Amino acid sequence: MPVAQPLFQRVAIIGLGLIGGSLAAALRENKLAEEVVGFDTRADELALGVELGVIDSAAESAAQAVSGADLVVLAVPVKATQSVLREIQPALNGDAIITDVGSTKSGFVNDVRAVLGHLPATVIPGHPIAGSEKSGIRAANSQLFAKHKVILTPADDACPQALGKVTAMWRACDANVLTMAAEHHDEVLAATSHLPHLIAFSLVDTLAGDDQNMDIFRYAAGGFRDFTRIAASDPVMWRDIFLSNRDAVLHTIDRFTQDLDQLRSAIAGQDGDTLLRVFTRARAAREHFSKMLSGQAYVTNNTEHQVTFRAQPAGPIVGDIRVPGDKSMSHRSIMLGALAEGITEVSGFLEGEDSLATVQAFRDMGVTIEGPNNGFVRIHGVGMNGLQAPRGPIYLGNSGTGMRLFSGLLAAQTFDSELVGDASLTKRPMSRVADPLRAMGAVIDTAEGGRPPLKIRGSQPLTGIHYDMPVASAQVKSCLLLAGLYAEGITSVTEPAPTRDHTERMLEGFGYHVYRNDATSSVSGGGKLLACNIDVPADISSAAFFLVAGSIAPGSDLTLRHVGMNPTRVGVINILRLMGASIDVSNERAIGGEPVADIRVRYAPLKGIDIPERDVPLAIDEFPVLFIAATFAEGRTTLRGAEELRVKESDRIQAMADGLAAVGVKTTVIPDGIIIDGGQAMTGGIVNSHGDHRIAMSFAVASLRAQGEIVINDCANVATSFPGFVELAQQVGMNIQSQGDV
Repeated sequence: MPVAQPLFQRVAIIGLGLIGGSLAAALRENKLAEEVVGFDTRADELALGVELGVIDSAAESAAQAVSGADLVVLAVPVKATQSVLREIQPALNGDAIITDVGSTKSGFVNDVRAVLGHLPATVIPGHPIAGSEKSGIRAANSQLFAKHKVILTPADDACPQALGKVTAMWRACDANVLTMAAEHHDEVLAATSHLPHLIAFSLVDTLAGDDQNMDIFRYAAGGFRDFTRIAASDPVMWRDIFLSNRDAVLHTIDRFTQDLDQLRSAIAGQDGDTLLRVFTRARAAREHFSKMLSGQAYVTNNTEHQVTFRAQPAGPIVGDIRVPGDKSMSHRSIMLGALAEGITEVSGFLEGEDSLATVQAFRDMGVTIEGPNNGFVRIHGVGMNGLQAPRGPIYLGNSGTGMRLFSGLLAAQTFDSELVGDASLTKRPMSRVADPLRAMGAVIDTAEGGRPPLKIRGSQPLTGIHYDMPVASAQVKSCLLLAGLYAEGITSVTEPAPTRDHTERMLEGFGYHVYRNDATSSVSGGGKLLACNIDVPADISSAAFFLVAGSIAPGSDLTLRHVGMNPTRVGVINILRLMGASIDVSNERAIGGEPVADIRVRYAPLKGIDIPERDVPLAIDEFPVLFIAATFAEGRTTLRGAEELRVKESDRIQAMADGLAAVGVKTTVIPDGIIIDGGQAMTGGIVNSHGDHRIAMSFAVASLRAQGEIVINDCANVATSFPGFVELAQQVGMNIQSQGDV
């Protein structure tokens, strides 16, 4: 990837092994320097470097090499860094950039300070994560760094120009450049590189200590050979690495030894439960990280992983489908199953990223969870007091439900915990749960404005309270009820309007009585949960997109199977029917205490209405797509009493108004709602979903009746609630394509 002008005039590379030689070759091939001069203590390697064209010229000493250089690269063993720095210090240009290629960064920084007296702003420590079984200058490969990571660990006061030039150099070598703190780098590498090498060296040494173990190597399977291959690495280099990164390596070894001792004890004691817990957690973690690295997991929702929907006008919506399982119930089934005594089996589990974050969180707290596998999950409950302290912060991705419910659950545990999320979740207010939990005795710290992360101090006794919710919210209610399971006395919550009652219903299913009187729900602390089986119905919030699609596209006839019909969730059906939608409900039955049914929707002309405020809490998540229905209705639709929409994944009122404006539809935004005059022509356009999955899917539905293509940006979070949305939409007749890293 040659650059237009050389980045450097003179580059000095001290040490012409595999890494130093390959960088020299890449610099020359990509014309990144006017001159590449090398030095190595091995005279034959140095001469060979010139002969092979890896370097332009050879210096007689390290000091001579760096004289006049504007970039100095130290590619020497980590234990040689100080001696080399002392040799080159008198010859260094004052503004020369210094970088290295070693695999320990704190040690390099300390060496620089020891020799130079301080850390110059032009020192940019680096570590290319690339290698080969070959070594020496003959192994130099200009493509060695292509598609590999290079980690830079600049100090906070590093020179921006120096950092920019080193970054540009590595990118010109086709490397992926990351930055992090030196200490964090050493911790990460100790766990992911240094410890595996140590284990490989130790394992081969152990097995090679007895001639009878020759058969182990003779008949070893591929996995053993692949793992122990790294024991063929340079012993001197690895000796120096372990000594240089001593503290981080020792910390990692101690953790590993403790866990290994636990496994040994489990095997000796025939403790299959512990083995299953560790193995399932490890397998799930491996799968999770594999998805993350391929851009499929919730942690990849950032600027490097953008997803765009391109949706065009289409004909009728027809078919017979089942949308994914209810997200609210999926969260709660894992939470209560983990706290129950016995094994809980869940079918219909939503394998979306929000729900998977909840699964991973409980695995991190010592709960054995098998699956999910095609919607089936088996949870080995640990009882009300069986959770273990996680090793680090609990990451909940984009899940506001997860963070709010976990805050109530963790407020009562004996250990400290921290709840974190992605950039979108970090903007969402959490004082609405933190404040009443504090009134119960919890100690919770939040970031500025009551936002995540939440730091929860354990071992705080909770006392039941009565809480009158100022705004109807099922998440706040559920949070306090979960905390109330552990609190002394009675915890009761009164809501100003009905909200979804999945928590109350599911607690009853697990044998924990909930007292319900009109708008108040109460629990007494000190009880226990008993495992049960749960069949999660299809999510009515996901079905809503297809209910609206079928209502607005002429000729549509669509059936949605096994949809959850909880009375606190059917506001979207009530509102669409008031607008004139043709919706028939059949095959009604109860599954595990939750009503379900099949729903048939056919096209019908819609009319604008004043949405009854009694239905607002029952359809709070469905309003973005209901705004689309209002756009294609005849007459005016008015929504009031929906302030809650402003504190969802985005300000859904304003975000929808902005999106509609982008496709030619005028609206009037009011503090607690919106006014939409139907019948306006919807053009094509570019819509920003603000990372909000429901806004993205709503404008995909809108494209059915638009006059041109709608491009919807920032759609990665659709996977949080509706994996497979695009494929299912295409199946029933929508003309939509997904582009980008999914």
